[in-house]
Amino acid sequence: MGKKSRVKTQKSGTGATATVSPKEILNLTSELLQKCSSPAPGPGKEWEEYVQIRTLVEKIRKKQKGLSVTFDGKREDYFPDLMKWASENGASVEGFEMVNFKEEGFGLRATRDIKAEELFLWVPRKLLMTVESAKNSVLDRILQAMGNIALAFHLLCERASPNSFWQPYIQTLPSEYDTPLYFEEEEVRYLQSTQAIHDVFSQYKNTARQYAYFYKVIQCRLGMSSIEKAIATKKTFISTTLLQQTHPHANKLPLKDSFTYEDYRWAVSSVMTRQNQIPTEDGSRVTLALIPLWDMCNHTNGLITTGYNLEDDRCECVALQDFQAGEQIYIFYGTRSNAEFVIHSGFFFDNNSHDRVKIKLGVSKSDRLYAMKAEVLARAGIPTSSVFALHFTEPPISAQLLAFLRVFCMTEEELKEHLLGDNAIDRIFTLGNSEFPVSWDNEVKLWTFLEDRASLLLKTYKTTIAEDKSVLKNQDLSARAKMAIKLRLGEKEILEKAVKSAAVNREYYRQQMEEKAPLPKYEESNLGLLESSMGDSRLPLVLRNLEEEAGVQDALNIREAISKAKATENGLVNGENSIPNGTRSENENLNQEESKRAVEDAKGSSSDSADAAKE
Repeated sequence: MGKKSRVKTQKSGTGATATVSPKEILNLTSELLQKCSSPAPGPGKEWEEYVQIRTLVEKIRKKQKGLSVTFDGKREDYFPDLMKWASENGASVEGFEMVNFKEEGFGLRATRDIKAEELFLWVPRKLLMTVESAKNSVLDRILQAMGNIALAFHLLCERASPNSFWQPYIQTLPSEYDTPLYFEEEEVRYLQSTQAIHDVFSQYKNTARQYAYFYKVIQCRLGMSSIEKAIATKKTFISTTLLQQTHPHANKLPLKDSFTYEDYRWAVSSVMTRQNQIPTEDGSRVTLALIPLWDMCNHTNGLITTGYNLEDDRCECVALQDFQAGEQIYIFYGTRSNAEFVIHSGFFFDNNSHDRVKIKLGVSKSDRLYAMKAEVLARAGIPTSSVFALHFTEPPISAQLLAFLRVFCMTEEELKEHLLGDNAIDRIFTLGNSEFPVSWDNEVKLWTFLEDRASLLLKTYKTTIAEDKSVLKNQDLSARAKMAIKLRLGEKEILEKAVKSAAVNREYYRQQMEEKAPLPKYEESNLGLLESSMGDSRLPLVLRNLEEEAGVQDALNIREAISKAKATENGLVNGENSIPNGTRSENENLNQEESKRAVEDAKGSSSDSADAAKE
């Protein structure tokens, strides 16, 4: 079960009165902004850049110590006010209470028996903090169309206002979080070599850049048209001349006298761990929102049981399962990997049935069969290069990945059959169905390739599975360090499972090939059934109608691709002898340069932006 935060009580009142030179902070933030706006570092230099940015951030934090707006007492001291406020404004408050569940943090506990699918929690729109409510405030002209950033500033401005309508909610938010933004340097070090580390670096750098940028905006009252343009182009280094421009709305922000890095990190983390999409009032589009009370629920495996009732204009949640009085009430956040949970929610979920690791695969353009493979993949709606996933559960690959690997390992004759042969369209339909192999040889090749690739990724880690399990027995590890080690251990366990699964499949299909077993035949009635025994994934086919759309030109293109393939049968590809019928690249379809980059590419980050913690 996951916790959203491990709260540290804030004892101060409304911010200390530490004296610090504004010019000194401005100089530091300028240096930070310039550093964060520099080009991305080269391979192997990310850690060095992270440490440099972190050093500047820590200098700023030290200078700003005691300047943040905080609340007296403990977080739980404000729970009664939250319940009273929620009740007075139409939210449900019966049948549950807020309780500290130790390792899982605060959550909701049932005070009566709640049946599965029973509506037990609803929160009307007026209680939600949304991008729309931000636009109705002073932020309207300051942060137009900036989504989660607008929501973060909305939260900061309302926290700074003692008379804010949302004060009862804001006072119950954690004072800090367990996202990597709050990790100590040594705790981040445990994530080195993991796939998650690139997203961790990106999250930290983006947050630091945004803070430095908006600090200058608030202090110098920079015109927002320039801000929006700079953010859109990611050119966030601001010239002195531009900073001298003024904008009357920036001066209205209640952050002028106190906008610290600590403030911004807290606001960004609050939004990142809690934001959700809800429809706008007219239902025409979606907007981001923070949902009081409901965001106290912790996560477990299951199904999404929360929706938005447009008729009653409220967020509603039905029980995921039967909950007895005294039991914790859980909800399902969505099909998130543990990397996503750690980076964006600040917890690791044991036995996560949706955990997965990324694997980047692509057909090399130097492959002599590239044009034919690209055409088959295009007909199946699959790109020639993409980031796929290896899953925690069996089987480890989706129907889409199976289809890609089959095409990736096809011989020239097999490609022709899928382009020009009888039932070519039918063959495209069954590419992602494990029950209908292209050939026994093709299956052996694809599982051999997957086994080799997963084994290669396993070798990039600096520690073994056994070593990680041993380290976790250390009682002196911090909670965040344990989380980091669990994450890297989980990645390796998924890869190890993939290796073992691929080896079993390889041997099974090798035996079928040796025994010359007949290939399963498909019937027309089940051609469209893409639900594969490879899991619940459905292959998203975007088929072309060959009779109506392909036309003469497509036919010529296909034959041209085949002609080019034949022309290179006896030639050289990347300086290596090419063997006829496409067998040269069946198990090694990346060129030498791509092979060297394979491991690093497979660990590429998925996004620079922070995703929502729940779906």
